[in-house]
Amino acid sequence: MKEDILIIDDDAAIRDGCAQVLRRRKFDVSEVSRGKEASELLDRYEYDLILLDLKMSDINGLDLLRTIREKDPIVPVVIITAYGTIQNAIEAMRLGANDFLSKPFEPDELLITVERNLKARQLAMENLFLKEELKRKEGEVKIIGESKAIKTLLEQVARLAPTDSTVLITGESGTGKGLIARRIHELSPRRDHPFVPVDCSTLVPSLFESELFGHAKGAFTGANANKMGKFELANHGTLFLDEIANIGFERQAKLLKAVEEKEISRVGSNRLTKVDVRIIAATNQDLKQAVQNGTFREDLYFRLNVVAIKTPPLRERKDDIPALAEYFLKKFGEKHGRRGLFLTEEVIRLLSQYQWPGNVREFENSMERLVIFADKEAIGPDDIELSGLPITAGGQDTFQRHGIDGVDGTESGSYETYELMPLNEMERRYVVQVLRASKGNRTETARILGIDRKTLRQKLKKWGIEEIE
Repeated sequence: MKEDILIIDDDAAIRDGCAQVLRRRKFDVSEVSRGKEASELLDRYEYDLILLDLKMSDINGLDLLRTIREKDPIVPVVIITAYGTIQNAIEAMRLGANDFLSKPFEPDELLITVERNLKARQLAMENLFLKEELKRKEGEVKIIGESKAIKTLLEQVARLAPTDSTVLITGESGTGKGLIARRIHELSPRRDHPFVPVDCSTLVPSLFESELFGHAKGAFTGANANKMGKFELANHGTLFLDEIANIGFERQAKLLKAVEEKEISRVGSNRLTKVDVRIIAATNQDLKQAVQNGTFREDLYFRLNVVAIKTPPLRERKDDIPALAEYFLKKFGEKHGRRGLFLTEEVIRLLSQYQWPGNVREFENSMERLVIFADKEAIGPDDIELSGLPITAGGQDTFQRHGIDGVDGTESGSYETYELMPLNEMERRYVVQVLRASKGNRTETARILGIDRKTLRQKLKKWGIEEIE
């Protein structure tokens, strides 16, 4: 989708000439000859760039520029001016215009000016995200592994990335769905545009629309300025909707409308903005079951489920554990000044026997704990015990070792019985163990598990767990 350009000029020859040149470059162009018409259009639509003649028959161009800036502080405005009004063009720049063209100008001069200002606009939008993105990348891990499961997943990614299809990534928590979404973006034609992640589990319902679609100044108490939403920030790039199942049913319709129509309007404004984004959604829940349960819209499910891929749990890619361990030991060794650490064969065996209900995220946290507690370069079974990891020599987990089966404190069975129990029960027992190890501190428990407090709270509520002694 090409950018939308509005030409405001009462000179038909200039207006038509500019429109022809720009349309040949596949821009979407709107033309108006009067300031009043322009103002009405700006109340309904947002544009990527405006060409404005300062000398209008019905309105002063500088006054119209002020109106444009009130409605949209960041849209590039290029002033069209005659030689005799250069001083006015300078005044316009002071009032917020971005550039100007002096009549007469050549088609190439017009295109260079337009493309330069569109690029500047895109860079400005990307810079709004830059600090947050840099912070996020500091904790980013690579996709490590040579197992069949990982190779199959990466082959799927390589094939679907060059397309523009919507992607639904499913998989358990901690399996790297966000990393896969970013890999898809980086291999796609949109790689030079923003990748905008949205954690849907943290969206406050009352601010849902503001976060995704933005808001206009004065739309609600505290809206002191216009704000761009995630859709606009991701324009021409990729919008990653993580934990999509956590969006309330009533708000799913608004998301569906934006995805289908590729248009959004900010809260408090009737102006429509076209957005060209690729949608990648992710969830650790069964959306098909959620549709049957009436908690997820069927039409939104089918709109998101164009191409579906699944990230494998760590227990299905045990061959990758040595490579993952080496990567994380190096990462956290550098972080904590403990370079040169390595795992003994016995520890690698123990790590490979454990089922890792928290997947790679849990594995990463465990490696950091081992780095912190290790007292020598060779990390052995004693270091595992000292660090408090739920793994023990002999292949048994700490639930059996401490005689803990759950909240009621009954005995658990052997390791083999642990493997055969339902996954939900395994998860429950592990969460309880971590919660006890954290002395009931839910913030610390969520950090170790690699989930947010809201997700932990939902799990405990589902299991009927209120307090841990």
